[in-house]
Amino acid sequence: MSYVSAARYGKDNVRLYKVHRDEKTGVQTVNETTVTVLLEGDIETSYTKADNSVVVATDSQKNTVYVLAKQNPVTPPELFGSIVANHFTTKYKHIHKAHVKVVTHRWTRMVIDGKPHPHSFYRDGNDVRVTEVTSIEGTGLAVRSGIKDLLVLKSTGSAFHGFVRDEFTTLPETWDRIMSTDVDATWEWKLFPSLDAVKQSVPLFDKAFDTARAVTMKTFAEDNSASVQATMYKMSDLILAAEPLIEHVSYALPNKHYFEIDLSWHKGLKNTGKDAEVYAPQSNPNGLIKCTVSRQGVAPKAKL
Repeated sequence: MSYVSAARYGKDNVRLYKVHRDEKTGVQTVNETTVTVLLEGDIETSYTKADNSVVVATDSQKNTVYVLAKQNPVTPPELFGSIVANHFTTKYKHIHKAHVKVVTHRWTRMVIDGKPHPHSFYRDGNDVRVTEVTSIEGTGLAVRSGIKDLLVLKSTGSAFHGFVRDEFTTLPETWDRIMSTDVDATWEWKLFPSLDAVKQSVPLFDKAFDTARAVTMKTFAEDNSASVQATMYKMSDLILAAEPLIEHVSYALPNKHYFEIDLSWHKGLKNTGKDAEVYAPQSNPNGLIKCTVSRQGVAPKAKL
C-alpha cells in the first residue's frame, strides 16, 4: 500500500582542514571547510526490507572525503565538490545521484609590520563561501556557488515609499532610512557535462566569487535604493553580465529594521525625522525578500 517515493542519506558536518606548505618560500596556505554528502539511487530496500547491502556507510563517506582531500586540490570548492560527487556516482553502480555541499570558512592572512605573515591567519568576518554540487549519472554536474552570512549596513541612501496603503497599513513612508541585511546569494552555473569540464573552468570559480562579493557590496553601498527588491535585482543583473557561464542568480535578503525612538517625553528631546540619531535595532519580525534573476533564453527556475 506504500512505497519510498524519495530518499537520500549521507554524512553531515564533515570538518576538513588542509594546509599547503611551500618548502621553497616557507609560506603556508590553509583551507577549512565543512562538507555534507548525500546519496540517492537504488537504496529503497534499505528502508523497506532492512537490506543494508545497498548502503554505503556514512562513515565510509566521511573517510572518502578525507582521502580525496589528500589526493586532490580542495580549492576552489567547486572543483573539490565535483570531485567528491563524481566519485560516488562512478564508483557505485547503484548510486545515481550525489549531492555535495562545501562551506568554506574564512581565514585571512595576517599582515605583520606591513608584510604578509607566512603561516598566521585571522577570521575577519562571519560570512562563508557555500558550494553545492550534484553529480547526476549520465547527465553531468550541476554546480551552485554562493555567499552566506555577509552582514551589511548603511546609515542612509535607502528609501521606501509608494507602497500599497489600506486599512491594514501603519508603516509610514520614508525617503531616508537605515538599510541592513544578511546577504544570502547564490549563482548557478551552466550544467557541466563531465568532471573534465569542471576542471577546465577552475579559473572562473574564484573570479566569479570575488566578482559577486564585490558587486554585492558596491551596489549595496552606492545604490540610492528605492527598495530591497530594486537593489537586489541590480546586483543579480550585474553578476550575470560579468560571468557568461552563470545562468541564474538568487538573493534572499532579510530586511533588518532599525526604528526611531521618540524621546520627546524627556524634556522635549528631539530624536525623530531629521533629528534621529539613536535607534532601536529590531531582531524580529523582519521583512524577507527573495528573487531569482535568470539569463535571457534560459528556462526559469521552478521555485526559490
